[in-house]
This record gives sequence, structure tokens and C-alpha cells, in this order.
Amino acid sequence: MYSELKGKNFEIISVAQDTGGIKDAGQWITAAKPEYTVLIDTKHLVTRLYNMVNVPTAVWINEKGRIVRPNEVAYVDNRFTSMHKIEAAPYLDAIRDWVANGDKSIFALSEQQLKAQLEQQKPEWALAAAEFALAEHLYQSGQAAASIRHYKEAQRLNPDNWNYKRQAWALSNADRDYGTNFTKEVQKLNGKPYYPPRRLPEVKK
Repeated sequence: MYSELKGKNFEIISVAQDTGGIKDAGQWITAAKPEYTVLIDTKHLVTRLYNMVNVPTAVWINEKGRIVRPNEVAYVDNRFTSMHKIEAAPYLDAIRDWVANGDKSIFALSEQQLKAQLEQQKPEWALAAAEFALAEHLYQSGQAAASIRHYKEAQRLNPDNWNYKRQAWALSNADRDYGTNFTKEVQKLNGKPYYPPRRLPEVKK
């Protein structure tokens, strides 16, 4: 998609949310051979500032630096559709429309529309972010065992944030330290989506 649109005033910035930095994310980035910019966020600032709860998630930002679509699930193909039931094509077509029409695109939200779509922040989410940041600090300071209870507390305070879960489980033996793992948690959902629903307007044909 980037090859298709990069000559039309379109850029992608991909951000890996990995506490382990290049040690953990580097091999995947190298294998993907991306043409676009890739960053590694060891502090999980993007997750916190944009209230992202899972990957892959995307935010649209226009030439003026204004967000015109908030964070939402952004698959580029249907390889995982059987698990999350989200088709990739409507979102990709929406991006193409935005690139072609800019702020006149029906998919680019006004400031008022954007505010209406943003989920109201909850006090416990701020506490969860603080607990997660403390856990990260302890882990990076060589206190992995001490970090676990703070990762757990972050997950308890914001249970819908799968970025908190995935990162914590990746840094230790998830079954031993958390009594679960990613696969088990997905199975427990029993089909319930772990992404907020995407809100794309219907295109008139």
C-alpha cells in the first residue's frame, strides 16, 4: 500500500511498542524490509498518549499535524479475520479516499466529530498507566520479579488494554507469573472482540 500511495503526499510511520527495544523488535523489522519509517518506542508513549489498546492500530494525521481519525484497528490483509472478524478492505479503501480527497474525504473527521468519537478517559486508566510505567522502570532496572505485581495491577485497572498484557507476558514466563498467556486469554474471549468497533461511514454507490 505504501508503494501505491507514497508519491501522493502519504507517509507511514510504524511504531513498535517494545520494552526490549531493538533486541526484541529489530529482527522483525529487518525481516519485513519496510520502505517507510519505523520507530521503536521502549517507553510505550504512543500507547499512553493515543490510548491504544492493541496492535495493529493506526491514527490518521493530516499535513497540519491534526488528527483526523482516532486510533482504530488497521489490518492490511485478512490473514487473522477468522479470529477478529474484521475485514481489511474497507479501511484500506478509506485510506485511499483520504489520500485522494484530503479533508474533503468522508472518512476525515472534523474536530467536533473526532471529539464525539473519542472514548471518555477514566481515572483508573491514568492509574493503570502509572502502574505500567513503574513496572517498566523496575524491569529495565534489573528488578524483573518486582515489576510483575505492577504489571498485574495495570492489567486489573485497565483490563481492555491488551498492550499492557502482551508486553508483560512477553517479558517473563506468562503461565508461571500470571497464570495465563496470550492464547489462553484469546480463547477465553470466546469470540468477543478485543478491539473497539471501527466506525467507517457507508460509501454511497
